[in-house]
Amino acid sequence: MKGNNNLFRIMFLGIGLLLFLVATPLTAEARITKIEILSAAPELTYPSYQRITGKAYGEVNPSDPLNVEIQDIEFAPRNARGNVEYVTDFLILKPNDPSLGSGILLYEAPNRGSRIMEYVSFEKFDSNWKSDNFLKKRGHTLVWSGWQGDLTPGGGRMRIIVPVATNIGTPITGRLRSEFIVNAPVSTIALSGGAVPAATATHIAYETISVNKVVSGGTLTRRIKEGDPRIPVPDADWKFADCTTGTTFAAAPPSTRNVCINGGFQTNYIYELLYTAKDPLVLGLGFAATRDLISFLRYSFQDDFGNANPLAGTVNHAIMHGLSQGGRFVRSYLDLGFNEDEQGNMAFDVAWPHIASGRLPLNVRFGMPGRGGGSQHEDHLYPAMESPFTWMPINDPVAKRKGWILKRSKKTNTCPKIIQTVSSSEYWQGRMSLNTTNAHGRHDVGLPGFVRIYHFAGTQHVLPVFTGAANYCQQPQNPNNYMGSMRALLVAVEDWVSKDVKPPDNMIATLRRGTLVPSDQESIGWPSIPGVKYTGLVNELTLLDHGPDFDDRFESGIMDEPTEVVDGRKYTVLVPIVDEDGNEVDGIRSVTLQAPLGTYTGWNLRKVGFAEDELCGLVGTFVPFKKTAAERVAAGDPRLSLEERYSTQQGYVDAVTAAAQSLVAAGLLLPDDAQSAINAAIANPILP
Repeated sequence: MKGNNNLFRIMFLGIGLLLFLVATPLTAEARITKIEILSAAPELTYPSYQRITGKAYGEVNPSDPLNVEIQDIEFAPRNARGNVEYVTDFLILKPNDPSLGSGILLYEAPNRGSRIMEYVSFEKFDSNWKSDNFLKKRGHTLVWSGWQGDLTPGGGRMRIIVPVATNIGTPITGRLRSEFIVNAPVSTIALSGGAVPAATATHIAYETISVNKVVSGGTLTRRIKEGDPRIPVPDADWKFADCTTGTTFAAAPPSTRNVCINGGFQTNYIYELLYTAKDPLVLGLGFAATRDLISFLRYSFQDDFGNANPLAGTVNHAIMHGLSQGGRFVRSYLDLGFNEDEQGNMAFDVAWPHIASGRLPLNVRFGMPGRGGGSQHEDHLYPAMESPFTWMPINDPVAKRKGWILKRSKKTNTCPKIIQTVSSSEYWQGRMSLNTTNAHGRHDVGLPGFVRIYHFAGTQHVLPVFTGAANYCQQPQNPNNYMGSMRALLVAVEDWVSKDVKPPDNMIATLRRGTLVPSDQESIGWPSIPGVKYTGLVNELTLLDHGPDFDDRFESGIMDEPTEVVDGRKYTVLVPIVDEDGNEVDGIRSVTLQAPLGTYTGWNLRKVGFAEDELCGLVGTFVPFKKTAAERVAAGDPRLSLEERYSTQQGYVDAVTAAAQSLVAAGLLLPDDAQSAINAAIANPILP
């Protein structure tokens, strides 16, 4: 039946294409004009799949209402048809036999150009990084494409090439602010950020108009904590230069893309550079390119040159997935109304932002979407959390406006089903509570029936294997893994989109249940654990003023720098309550959290020499329980020991088994993953 359906779909698309070409003037149509296949070969790790790499050439009509809000599109060069062009990389993994496929296209918005969906969200890897190929076994077609126009070539990054905005050939300039934080001393940093020179930077640096600091208006300051006063670095001690190529600071050659400091950048400081930059990229085209590529893969038969759509007739449904930065891209993509293509079709049926509670300042002149999402210590004043935050209409008395993320897509009937999944780090660093409460944290905001939110209780942003050593944090990282529930939720989403079977109910902390509270120790119920400093520090949010030419509502436009904090206009950020062990009680509680070996949090603190006691990135904490009651008493630890909890190893295995079975019954863990958790408990004894 699948084969017949696909054949019918191919015939239908072919007829539809002919009618469309007759009826539509090509000069006005924004679309993928050419698909260039660079390679097509069997996927080495899964031979029943094909791996296709290529480039998609596209163009958009800058006058179309769907595109006019792309920042600086009016200053982009146009082709003979009056359209603005781009070129984006893409990667497709698809079944060799379409009749054996699921008919579902699963798209990941790459994180800084990298495909990480398999590693973080869905696929298990052994010690040799061999995948269990979970997504391919389910028959999904997997697609990635470049959307971030400020990435440098190399490193396997998927890029999109977008034009530079110019004013009738004259360079466009503007004030730019860039922050630098290093985890080891370094002499030179690219203006785009990251402790590397321009030659090895992963992001294109906007050039200064001059290496002369007077001409460029260059100033460099440093401070230890985000809220500390900015202390100027003396002019004699820094310059626009590359100190990695000179023998001394004085001999360092000038560079319009690097900044160098005498004695090097140190780990204890936030460095802030202000300068006048030139040649902004039209980054907002990344939204349109994603829309148009998926629309082409779903609805077109061939490109303008007769090259076949490699997925023609095989896609019944499309899911958009993005995690962290990619997840914020998903939220902005929806907020800006890009799920409607220029023929009125819906690009994606489901949107799944993962570990992302804010939006993304991509549609910004001199935008730097690779920077952090407004964390407590890093990039705190960079746009990422401007309201609206919610999936339902709500009045925001702080920003003094009403809105919701889905307003545009709802108006055009192109609103997809939504699944949002978050770790505990999103509450502490990402102000996640504002996604589900009003501005002052006084009541819960309801969710539409087509929206689901799931909080993976007691987890950090991503597992330690992906964050590195994090040797600047006070405590060990949190190993609590949410992937088992992600896999189960994907199966639920498959049924939701293809059979209209509703997934499990929302699982989040709420005011109504009393599980969403202020972060002070008394309110949260945090136990006093020896050796663990608890400050209750959370990433608060105060209204920011980015200037009159910046549209905060849509996180678009031209920013004034430096950003100003609007005094007295503050939001209330809340966090999930914890039990006597310090473990969160609401949300999806994994097998690890139901049969714990310690305390698992979504926060950690920076240690001495690294801005001590600031929040430590997106890293959580793991504090193991003592093994015996005697050890616990000697240490003054209020939490029960492993011996007191489980008595024996079999008692621990029984607790793991009960937790795994309860999650399977709730549709939050697949049977095979439940058995894997039980097997791991048996194979790794914690007690005699």
